[in-house]
Amino acid sequence: MSITNDLFQRANDLCRRRAYEQWHRGQSKQQILRSQVGFKDPTSSRPKPCQGCQNYHGIAYGQSKAKRQLLVCALHPYGWAAPAPCPDWTGD
Repeated sequence: MSITNDLFQRANDLCRRRAYEQWHRGQSKQQILRSQVGFKDPTSSRPKPCQGCQNYHGIAYGQSKAKRQLLVCALHPYGWAAPAPCPDWTGD
């Protein structure tokens, strides 16, 4: 590994670590505010058919908030919408 690659790797690691710390600090502040207002736990963002499923992904992709799309899982990208239980559900 060259010196340049090593420097870039260290810089990327520091940036990643700092971004995680900022995210974690924000989550902690939100939890404190929720508890002060009277909420105990944040509500789950998982759709009902996806509760407890190992296939659940749940990450939104896209640059702007208007164009962001939630990827529920690889099998059903927009979630399971039928009234019957999801045939691909795999428990924890």
